[in-house]
Amino acid sequence: MDCSSIPDYTHSLDLVVALGGIPGAFFFSFQTIIPIIINPLNSKAMNNKKKNEVQTDFSYYGLYLLDYLRNNKFEQASDTAFIRERADRAAEAYERARLEGYPAEGAQELAMNILLGGLHYSKHAILREVVEGEFADDVPEDKQDGFIAGLLPLVDAVFSIYNLSDDNFALSPGYDLLRTELTGAVVLYIEEYGV
Repeated sequence: MDCSSIPDYTHSLDLVVALGGIPGAFFFSFQTIIPIIINPLNSKAMNNKKKNEVQTDFSYYGLYLLDYLRNNKFEQASDTAFIRERADRAAEAYERARLEGYPAEGAQELAMNILLGGLHYSKHAILREVVEGEFADDVPEDKQDGFIAGLLPLVDAVFSIYNLSDDNFALSPGYDLLRTELTGAVVLYIEEYGV
């Protein structure tokens, strides 16, 4: 069978559009070909039902954003309304771009810009960058998470004078000033309390 003429559907929305916009057609046509067996006793979702309840009804973009916010320890990680609103806007942007003729990659880039706009710099990630870059010899890798978690509330005032929602913040002089201030704060903290 020559598969070279089969289009590459790398995004589920593209596949849905190709199948006529009926998501049920996708699942119906593959159920007999690829059976999916789920053992609820071994399912992580079942074992962590309360933890995952919020996640189960998020879209692709919602789950992506939730994971991103949690991994980078943004305050919005627990704000489901924020996540839903961003995810809905991203999905709408993707769909609109595809209808306007954008390729899947271009539409995805537009959607991701909307999804992550203003969320490129978390306080936790910046502080981690400073600790890993400037204090690798002072703060052992296995203690960095606890060290950063304890220090973060104490340096919150330092962050408050900078606009972390600016997507180009790392290119501004303010970014270097923030890193310098954080470095000084970490030095003072280690002198006073140790690691």
